Amino acid sequence: MTEFFGYPRPDGSVGIRNTLLILAGTVYANKLCAHVASLIQGAIAIEHPLGRTQVKPDLRLTRRFLSGTGANPNVGGVVIVDHFQELGCTAEDIAQDISPTGKLIATVNIRKSGGLISATEKATRYALEIARQLSNQRREAAPLSKLIFGMNCGTSDTTSGLSSNPATGLCSDKIIAEGGRSIMAETTEWMGAEVWLTGKAVSKEVADKIMAGVADMEARALASGEDIRGSQPTGDNILGGLTTIEEKSMGACKKAGNSPIVDYLDIAMPPGSQPGLYVMYGPGHGAESISSIAAAGSQVLVFSTGGGHTISHPIMPTIKVTGHQESWDLMKDTMELNVSGVLRGEISLEQAGQMVFDEVLATCNGRLTKSEILKDDNSFAIHRVGISI
Repeated sequence: MTEFFGYPRPDGSVGIRNTLLILAGTVYANKLCAHVASLIQGAIAIEHPLGRTQVKPDLRLTRRFLSGTGANPNVGGVVIVDHFQELGCTAEDIAQDISPTGKLIATVNIRKSGGLISATEKATRYALEIARQLSNQRREAAPLSKLIFGMNCGTSDTTSGLSSNPATGLCSDKIIAEGGRSIMAETTEWMGAEVWLTGKAVSKEVADKIMAGVADMEARALASGEDIRGSQPTGDNILGGLTTIEEKSMGACKKAGNSPIVDYLDIAMPPGSQPGLYVMYGPGHGAESISSIAAAGSQVLVFSTGGGHTISHPIMPTIKVTGHQESWDLMKDTMELNVSGVLRGEISLEQAGQMVFDEVLATCNGRLTKSEILKDDNSFAIHRVGISI
């Protein structure tokens, strides 16, 4: 049994980081949260442009993203800040969602606190006290079955489906074999590979959900007046040699590895307790996709990239892997692994998968990603289903 050393939480989950989250419940709390986080050791702010004047389905989705992010095992405590009163997504609503985890939570309302200066002072004092309590916690041994492993890809090219994506899938297989769970999102990158994916589903019900998810995503794109194939593959995909969405999807789905798909998840929803591979509805937009995976509870994510990428989630360490030697040479300050040796016959896919697995385990045990070291936590975004009102 493989173990990692993490931070046990009251709900039985285990974090690989012990972050104090300063969470904006609304766009109007962003600067306050960023300022408080800048004052407190170990604190990270989550900022976003939403939480106000949204249609109800969108507001519910915003709340799901924010609550799920606060509930992620990597968060040891959270200070939630809102502005006035947005029914259905107040700081108290979000705190109520997070509270079953048993972690430390405080809420601040800017108006009720007497304005920006008073609210900043209040939030800073809460953060100070929570940070002191979190500093008492120590890493403890935990089985790999406690891990939820996230997978995503971006700036894909012809090397992705032949090296970094299948290597990521083999890493996922290893985690699942030890009782862990994996999440693969990006519905737009299943199109053209649906039959292959549904063939991996454990039941007809799961297979039908996959097909319905693809149909729904395409219908949403068509409703905008644009065929999704006008945006997928992207310009960088085309420059990298990918010519059709089907070709892109066949490579992207290699992240699924050889494990059966045990269930289908709506966007930002946590997986069940059953070990295995879960597929999640969502867009190909990288920041929204990885944010949905983090909100579902994933503690670590591998981001496979052909052309190179700087993407990194604020609270979920993001390991970037490429199979393109030139991209590695140009972008090695933001990527962790180069598996281009697969294409030169220098290493096997199995060896590349082991490299990814070893990096994941080291990251779970505390090794910092390059983006963490550079404080380049640049990719939090909330998916939208409707218009602003």
